Amino acid sequence: MTTSSTTEVEIWRPYEDPPVLTPAMTGGHRTTPPEELERLRRYLEAVVDDRGGGPVHTAVAFNAAYFGYEPGGEGYGNGAFNLNTFPCLTLGDETPALPVGALVRIKTGSDPLYAEIVYKEGRHPCLADGADVPAWVSGAPAGADGPGEQQDTPNPVRQELLIPDFTVFGPGLQLPETKINRFRARQKWLDKDGHVVVGARYPSPEAAGLDDTTAFVHHLLTHQRESLLSPLVPVSIVQLAGGKEEQRLRDALAGLLDTVGHALRTSDTLRSWRHYALTRTRIGAGLRHDGPLGGADLSALTCSLEHAAAPAGRRRHGLQGPRTVYTAIGPWLRGVDGAEPLLTGVEYAVSVCRANLAVADFVRGETENGLSTGSGVRITLDDAFESGGIWRSHHPGADEADGSDPLIPAGRGWRDTVAPPEPVTEPVTSEFPEQRTAVEETADAEDLAEETEPEAPLLDEEIADEEIGLQNYLRIHDSELFWQMPLRLTHLLEGRLPLKPMVRDNLSLLGVDSLTVRLELRHPGGMLDPSEEVQQVTLDLTTETGMLHGIQWPIDFFPGLRLYLQWPRGGFVFRLSTAELENPVDIDGQRITHRYDPQVLTRDGAPGSSRDGDSSAGLDIRRLVLRAVRRFGRLTPDGHALLDRAALPRNIYAATPASHQITALEQAVDELLAERKLYAATGSRGADGQPHHPAREGEPEIPLIGYAPNPVVVPRSGTGGGGPTTPMGTEHFVHGFLRRLPAGWEPTHAQRVAYREYCRRIGKADGWELPDGYTFVTEHVRRR
Repeated sequence: MTTSSTTEVEIWRPYEDPPVLTPAMTGGHRTTPPEELERLRRYLEAVVDDRGGGPVHTAVAFNAAYFGYEPGGEGYGNGAFNLNTFPCLTLGDETPALPVGALVRIKTGSDPLYAEIVYKEGRHPCLADGADVPAWVSGAPAGADGPGEQQDTPNPVRQELLIPDFTVFGPGLQLPETKINRFRARQKWLDKDGHVVVGARYPSPEAAGLDDTTAFVHHLLTHQRESLLSPLVPVSIVQLAGGKEEQRLRDALAGLLDTVGHALRTSDTLRSWRHYALTRTRIGAGLRHDGPLGGADLSALTCSLEHAAAPAGRRRHGLQGPRTVYTAIGPWLRGVDGAEPLLTGVEYAVSVCRANLAVADFVRGETENGLSTGSGVRITLDDAFESGGIWRSHHPGADEADGSDPLIPAGRGWRDTVAPPEPVTEPVTSEFPEQRTAVEETADAEDLAEETEPEAPLLDEEIADEEIGLQNYLRIHDSELFWQMPLRLTHLLEGRLPLKPMVRDNLSLLGVDSLTVRLELRHPGGMLDPSEEVQQVTLDLTTETGMLHGIQWPIDFFPGLRLYLQWPRGGFVFRLSTAELENPVDIDGQRITHRYDPQVLTRDGAPGSSRDGDSSAGLDIRRLVLRAVRRFGRLTPDGHALLDRAALPRNIYAATPASHQITALEQAVDELLAERKLYAATGSRGADGQPHHPAREGEPEIPLIGYAPNPVVVPRSGTGGGGPTTPMGTEHFVHGFLRRLPAGWEPTHAQRVAYREYCRRIGKADGWELPDGYTFVTEHVRRR
């Protein structure tokens, strides 16, 4: 099996391994477990390396993960495509606009060329190779004809250069290189560089302004919908999204693209220029190259941007006036002697990305927010799309040092021809400066919250006791519900478990208040008696959520244990499982080998709380203090509890304590602080008497006392509840997927039936038959 050169992580194999895209990824990278994100990242690194080191756009990377791109030559050769449905391109023709990632066929006089669009840029007719860049072109909208002049049409047209990759469908659909070279020479189906220039027609001016990922999602749901919803893909978007509603599919695709993009950007072996990722080795090799477009030429590019607007000297009667110069990367590269072979096919996209990264590195490392202190020139990216990107050089740059990010395209060239420049009142920072998707905007808000959040826990918002713990994770499918929740102490003591209102509402249609159902338990790596694996329990439908009663909880289930539940809709079976930690931890002497919720563990695991009961009776003063802080302190998401120190006595003693009790209490607190079982903090008290942390300005300060769970990683024991020496791994749900069979093998009848049922669930009413050479792996829970 292929593995990464630097890690032991296995590389995903389409149609052999479980899908690399998961339901958690539909919420974006922030909802994706680290192990799933790492698995995706390693696969995408292999894809970028397989495709010559890049550039691989986020949309192209999504195609690879969704349609099952197989590194090593096959590419999409085994993919779920009806080639006749691909949009058709003809060199020089007007055609509906296509995003990067579109799968296309290019008309020729004989066999069509099947390809994936891996790069595109604006190709404005007034930007001839080596010509000066008119200011108004930079940032101009689709349909712009001149300074401030725009086509009065609801369907604007823009000249665009598209770079197709003809190798992605494997050798079976790839024409010989000699034939492609003849097409280039004739410049009838391809231009001399192997590219396609078209008049891209947009359905509206707003559509022309969409960012790459939003445009690609729209393309998937329209032009590429048949392939997207095919049951032949490794895992269907319907399964990932948990339903077939249009908005659900759109949101899920946006989340998946966010996750894919994040995986590319956070790779140690890749670098990204906007949505395009290249291997660091490919970039480094280019910089070390001493020929055309090598390190010397790219250094000359950065110098030319700085010197283009710098004053040559003083005029006789004073300084020179302001000067602004616009430089387009594509024409600049074509002006380098001997660069022609490096600007054909996909190599042009490589050269463009490398050049832009070189300029971006210069701006980040050698200027102050774009302003060169030596020359006084301010260098900023003004247009990221036209002709490989247009950079703006302005002197005196200090006049424009407004705090905005120099790598966010401002479009000042066009904007300044339409209206006077407006001052920027707030700095804008973003890695992707285009119009943001809903997922990206949410992510930005979360990033801002993370940046401004104080390191110490907050007391300002108390979490109600019944709301602590992760309980809002819910995934709904046509046939099943999945959710997770923490096990509470009351559940253990009373042998019960609340469910979900949707379960109760569905089963209430039976017209009964209670019924007997089956509960199936799985507890990998833990102690589970055979009698506990399958239990007959009572489902109470009279409660708000529905409740299971009469549960025999396994002996090593503890308060805070994370439970994963599955209910086949309309059925009378509930499946409950736990998941092992990769590395067990010790918290206050309690060895924990399974996933847990830190809030519940702090609250329900306080001294005096156990499966035998919940009482402070018989506790010494030290344990009473610990119990009070953990039970009455306000909780943070990571399980910290903070309590107003002045409130400690009344949370321990029923009546006003005597002086000797106060003395003993203070001594116990001092000892616990010295032993670091508690910690001291400073807060403030508001006018309403409520404590705050950190202390608020203008409020009197008060001492706080806090508890922090400090998990210590411990080695696994060889026997017992701790599990085996080799970690069993965590469990996660795997959707059904196609798997390639060895030569001569046939799927069973049950697998054929399961595949037809799978097809019906994702929208094919009469089902489909298994393709030759494949079997169907039904959905299951898998250890990792």
